[in-house]
Amino acid sequence: MRAASRLFILGSNPPLEYFSKRMREGAFGNFWYSWKALIAILPPVAAAAIPRPIRIAVAFGKKKVRVFNTNLELFIAMQAVLSRANRFVNKPTRHSPHLPSQAMDLLTSYVSDSDDETLHDAPVVVKRPTVNLTPDVGEDSLVSNRLYTVPTATEIPVNVPYTDMMQPLVGPENPFNQRRLLQQNVLTGHVEEQVLNEYDFRIQQRTFTTFGYARDPSNLNGQLGAGIAGTGYVGDVNKAIQFNGATIHDSLPKSLRPNNGVQKKRLPRGDSSVLEGDNTYLGPWAGYKDEKIGVPVGPSEEEVARANAASSAAAEAGEKGKPKEIVVGKETSIFHGKSETDYQGRTYISVPQDLDVNLFAEPGSQECFIPKRCVHTWSGHTKGVSAIRFFPGSAHLLLSAGMDNKVKIWDVYHDRRCLRTFLGHNKAVRDITFSNDGRRFLSASYDKYVKLWDTETDGKLSWSHRGRFYLQFSVPGQCIKSFTTGKIPYCVKFNPEEDKQHIFLAGCSDKKVVQFDINTGEITQEYDQHLGAVNTITFVDDNRRFVTTSDDKTLRAWEYDIPVVIKYIAEPDMHSMPAVSLHPNRKWLACQSLDNQIVVYGSKDRFRMHRKKRFTGHLIAGYACQPNFSPDGRFIMSGDSEGNMWFWDWKSCKVLKKFKAHDGVTIGCEWNPHESSKVASCSWDGTIKYWD
Repeated sequence: MRAASRLFILGSNPPLEYFSKRMREGAFGNFWYSWKALIAILPPVAAAAIPRPIRIAVAFGKKKVRVFNTNLELFIAMQAVLSRANRFVNKPTRHSPHLPSQAMDLLTSYVSDSDDETLHDAPVVVKRPTVNLTPDVGEDSLVSNRLYTVPTATEIPVNVPYTDMMQPLVGPENPFNQRRLLQQNVLTGHVEEQVLNEYDFRIQQRTFTTFGYARDPSNLNGQLGAGIAGTGYVGDVNKAIQFNGATIHDSLPKSLRPNNGVQKKRLPRGDSSVLEGDNTYLGPWAGYKDEKIGVPVGPSEEEVARANAASSAAAEAGEKGKPKEIVVGKETSIFHGKSETDYQGRTYISVPQDLDVNLFAEPGSQECFIPKRCVHTWSGHTKGVSAIRFFPGSAHLLLSAGMDNKVKIWDVYHDRRCLRTFLGHNKAVRDITFSNDGRRFLSASYDKYVKLWDTETDGKLSWSHRGRFYLQFSVPGQCIKSFTTGKIPYCVKFNPEEDKQHIFLAGCSDKKVVQFDINTGEITQEYDQHLGAVNTITFVDDNRRFVTTSDDKTLRAWEYDIPVVIKYIAEPDMHSMPAVSLHPNRKWLACQSLDNQIVVYGSKDRFRMHRKKRFTGHLIAGYACQPNFSPDGRFIMSGDSEGNMWFWDWKSCKVLKKFKAHDGVTIGCEWNPHESSKVASCSWDGTIKYWD
C-alpha cells in the first residue's frame, strides 16, 4: 500500500450519513481512489448531550496531526485532507472514484447501540507497544554504494577511490579456506597484517627505535593488544613503566633522555684578564673537548702503505685473470682435429668427394623448400655469434664471427665439428667475408682492425695484380695482414671481380667507405658522403657499382673507384637499413628496415623502391638481422629479435612459416646453395643451428 494520508473516524453518529451521501456523490472521490485513505470505525465514545458530534483523527504519513470534536472542525480537517491529496494527484486513474457499494452500505447501516453516551474532552488513550520489524542498525548511507574488493585482487576493472582501497578488511575469516596465508612475508611463515593508522605506526616505530618499547599493535576485538604481561607494551617493558609510556613526542626529564651525556662538553671560557698561556680567555669562541680543529685529518702512513700494497696485489690478480691483449703480428690459430691433412695430403679446404650431394652444381638449379626441424647445433662460442658465411661454391665449410673475439670455421657434412679457431682480435668481431675462391677471408672487429686470414692452404698464396703474379709462402691459418684507419669497421667486402681480389672495401664509423689494396696495405680511395656510420656495402650491376646504407637513413649508389654519389635515396618516412641482401637474379635489393619490415629496391640504374613488395610481421627494431634468399629466389627469410625464423613468399609477400629457432636474437641466416632445404642460423645466444 502506497504511503499516503490516512483518515481515522474514532466515533460516529447521524452526521456520518451526510458524509456517506457525499461520498456516493463523489465529493471525496479523488482522495479515496488516489491515496487509499483508511477509515476505521470504532465503538462510539461521544456524549448524547451534544448534537451528535464525531471524533476524527487526521494523519499524514507517520505523523499524527490532531483530533477534532466538532462538525465545523471536521469540515475544515476534511478540506485540508482533500487539498493535500489533490496536490499529489495530477490525473485520474483506472479505478472508480467512488467507494465500493459494500463499504458504503456498511457505513450507512452503522447505528450506535447506546443513547447514554457522553463525550469526554480528554478520553483515556491506551497505548499499545509497537514492534519495529526493521530497526535502524546504524548503517552508513555511503556503505551501500561502496564497491567491495577482494584483498588478493590484482586488477580492478573500475576506478576505486584511494580511500576505499585503503579501508581495513571487513568480514569474518573463512576457517575452511585452504589459502589462509595471503603471502609468506618472513622466512618462517606469515606475519598477520593489522589495521593501524600510518601516523600512529610511525610514532610507535620511532618510539621503539629510540626508547626500546612500543604499544602492542595487535588488533583484538577492535582494541590494542595486551602486550607483555598485560602491560600493553612490547619490547623493554621496564623502561616503558619508567617512562610512563611516553612517546618520542612527549617531553621527558633531562635525566631520563636517551642522549643524556652524549652531548660534547664545552671548554672553559677562561679568564678575560689572561691573553696568552694557560686559562686564556676564549669567551664564546671556546670549542668542545676532543675537538680537532687545525689538525690534519687523514690516514696514517701505515694505513697508506697497507692500502697501496692491497691495490697492487689486486692489480696483479686482475692482470692474471684478464686475457692478454693480442699484439698486431702475434695472431694465432688453433687446429682442433687430429691431422691437418688426410691420407692423400688434402686439407679440410678441399671439397669432399664422398657425398651424395653434388657440391659443384650451380646454386639455384634445384627447387628449394622451407626447413622444418633442427638437425644440428654448433656450440663453441662463449658469447653471441654476430655473422656466419658458407664457403663459396661448395658450402662444405661454415665460417662464424663471435662476440668472444674469435673466428671459427666448422665442418658442415662429416663430423660437423669445429676445425679451426682464429685468435687475432681483442674485441668482438663484427663482420666476415670470404674471397671468391675461399682461400682467404677478412674479419672486421670493434678493436678497429680489419685482418686478412689464410683459411687453410698448402702453404702457398697466389693472386694476380695488373697481369702480374705474386707467390707468397705462409703458414696455414695465419693472419696475413692487418689494416686500420683508427675507426671501427662495421662491414667489409671483397671486390667480386676476379682481377680485383686484392681490393676490399670497409664501411667505418667515421661515415666513410675506405678502399684498401692488400698488396701495398695502403688506402687507395675514400668514399665520403654519408652523414652516419656505414652499415652495408653491396656490389651491383655486374660489380661496376656498389650500394651503401648508413645510420643517416639514406641509401647511396656509387661507381666503383669514383668517390661521387650517382644515386641518393632519402625519404622522410625512411628508417635506417643495417642489413641488405642481393636477390639471386641480381635485380633486387632486400633491405632490412628498422621499422619492422623488409623493403625492396631495384639494383639497376634507377634504384627505385618496389612499393608492392614489403615483408612484414617480424620484430627487429634495433637489431641488424640479416635477410637472405633461397638459391632459386622463391623465398626470403630473416630472423627477429625474439629468436624466431620467418619465411615469406617472394612473389606474394605472404608469410609461409615462422618457428622458434633460438633463445636470443636471431641475427644471421644463410641458405645452403646445394641442399635446397637446409638453412644455417646464428644467434646472440652463442649457438649456430642447422635446419632441414
